[in-house]
Amino acid sequence: MTVPVVAVRAGLTRGRIEFRNTLTSFQDIWSYLFPAVGVLVAMFFTSGAHVPGTTFSLGSSMLPSVLGMNIAFAGLMNLSQQLVVEREDGTLLRAKAIPDGMIGYLVGKVTQVSAMALLASGLVVVPGVFLVHGLALTGVGSWLTLVWVVVLGLLATMPLGAVIGSMFSTPRNMGLVMLPIMALTATSGIFYPLSQFPAWLQWVGQVFPMYWLGLGMRSALLPGALSAVEIGGSWRHLATLGVLGGWAVAGMVVAPVVLRRMARRESGSSVAARRERAMRQVVR
Repeated sequence: MTVPVVAVRAGLTRGRIEFRNTLTSFQDIWSYLFPAVGVLVAMFFTSGAHVPGTTFSLGSSMLPSVLGMNIAFAGLMNLSQQLVVEREDGTLLRAKAIPDGMIGYLVGKVTQVSAMALLASGLVVVPGVFLVHGLALTGVGSWLTLVWVVVLGLLATMPLGAVIGSMFSTPRNMGLVMLPIMALTATSGIFYPLSQFPAWLQWVGQVFPMYWLGLGMRSALLPGALSAVEIGGSWRHLATLGVLGGWAVAGMVVAPVVLRRMARRESGSSVAARRERAMRQVVR
């Protein structure tokens, strides 16, 4: 048994344990439930509205887009926040000190974040199926589309989340990331068809993976006729595959380099200095 295999197995075990621990914390459980409840409430109040040019419920069309948003947020925000927190408290330094510890650490984070994303999505899908009508997740093709979009979406966003997390040395600066991500959410066609936005916003939205995650989810869950309200009048599966795949490849090339450089800069003195700064701010 080679050392990398041992590290991967240790990472899978670590990720499973960390995910299980989130189910025993009231704060973590609330972080799963609160967004799900908010989305379901929004879907309920928009169920009487219609997608422009159709008789299809806007609330029903919102469900797959929200699933795409959940996957994107898990990859971009959850992973980056955990990386920053564990960099400050010394967890990352301890992982670095173990042979192939960074491999196990990253495998554990990917496992945990993926499980969290699937749970958060399930909390929206299960009650959403009963709350809204007209979903078309019935054939094998729809299920296969859903699977490859979820997998590719996580691969496209988690490396980017790791890069974002490596840019901050303290969780107190993570608020700087929220504003641009919320702005991207607003221009990603989640709550309203992107085709109804000004042309320049359509181009901005299509650059980032969040829009394509939502589009892929809609292609899996909604009737084919709804593609008429999308940009280009189709689900654009090849474009979705290309953009998400491009982000995934770029992230897998860049993220390991960035993380290795960050790990090399970690030392006991740097962790102690961050703790001291944090304590001074608490005292103030």
